[in-house]
Amino acid sequence: MTSVSRRDFLIAAGAASLFCGHPPAVIGVEDKSGLKTPTVGDGEFVFECEHDWGEVPNHITWRNTHGVALDRSGFVYIVHQGDAKRPCDTVVVFDSEGRYVRSFGQEFAGGGHGISIREEGGEEFLYLCDILHRQVVKCDLFGEWIWKKRYPRESNLYQSLDSFCPTNVAFGTDEQWYLGDGYGSDYVHRFDAQGQWMSAVGGHGSQPGQFQIPHGLVFVPNRGEDGQLIVADRGNARLQYFSPDGTLVKTLQGDSNQLAQSEDSQERTSSERELEDRSDGSIVTLCPGLSSPSNMNVWEDLMVVADLHCRLIVLDSMDQVVAQLGGEPEWTQLVLGQQGIRESRDSWEPGKFVHPHDVAFDVDGNCYVVEWVEPGRVSKLVWA
Repeated sequence: MTSVSRRDFLIAAGAASLFCGHPPAVIGVEDKSGLKTPTVGDGEFVFECEHDWGEVPNHITWRNTHGVALDRSGFVYIVHQGDAKRPCDTVVVFDSEGRYVRSFGQEFAGGGHGISIREEGGEEFLYLCDILHRQVVKCDLFGEWIWKKRYPRESNLYQSLDSFCPTNVAFGTDEQWYLGDGYGSDYVHRFDAQGQWMSAVGGHGSQPGQFQIPHGLVFVPNRGEDGQLIVADRGNARLQYFSPDGTLVKTLQGDSNQLAQSEDSQERTSSERELEDRSDGSIVTLCPGLSSPSNMNVWEDLMVVADLHCRLIVLDSMDQVVAQLGGEPEWTQLVLGQQGIRESRDSWEPGKFVHPHDVAFDVDGNCYVVEWVEPGRVSKLVWA
């Protein structure tokens, strides 16, 4: 299947034809060893799902795989939380076949969280969010530090470091970048190319433009006139869309109280979703299946949302849900009702997600998913 055929399909078909009132399918295909490889998705959005992807070396013990990013060479960078009492490297690099390349970042043990990569002046750099030490670190692709930043004193929004705990970074235009204080004071900060603080949006709350855990964020340059910053407002079960300067444009609203989405909500097409124009000019759109968004990634005209409630949600350029991967109602209820499943590999089922925390596309549209589970798990989704 080529990317052109997928794009043509999106134009020709809507979300209703993909859901058809049924939960997402999980089927299997034969791999070369004769074993069943689980698949997730439906219609044109079916992926072979390889769990526990990547040859993790013996000197590294996964703990809560939190972030994933790819460089221009196709190397896959996984950051896991690690254990501060028994430190090991928290950034592990694999090639596209899952072979171990290198690792570093023992100094982030206990705090490894968000990871993003940006090219600057022909060289690529990592931006790493460390929730234990309450800092964001810029380093090269081998872990050599360039600088570290803590809370922006010049913003006058903080009294001390204790109220600052950054979770993820996104890159805007003109080398600006954005930082989500997801586990701190619920602001999203904007910095210039030199790392100087420019402005902030948010603060704790549920009103338009406020956040309860602005956990993940992505900047999409081809949205709006100058691009849009999309923030996963996890605690409010919504995505909020902003112009580059922080003006709220749109909200994609889910339902945090739904352990599993009903068939009725899955059957809603884009024309049936409720729309509301706010007095500030922004729009609210309902999004079936969205309940605990953690992070997002974009490939061509698709955006995939990692939702902690056992699912990935695929949206087109008009923010219509075109696929839901995982999120089977009975499985979601089981996972959310039994906390111990996060720690117990024996409880996990092939082709089902537990707590997707971050996601990244490669150039071919294949997908890497990392999950917030105690022993860690990386899955690679390949178009079937």
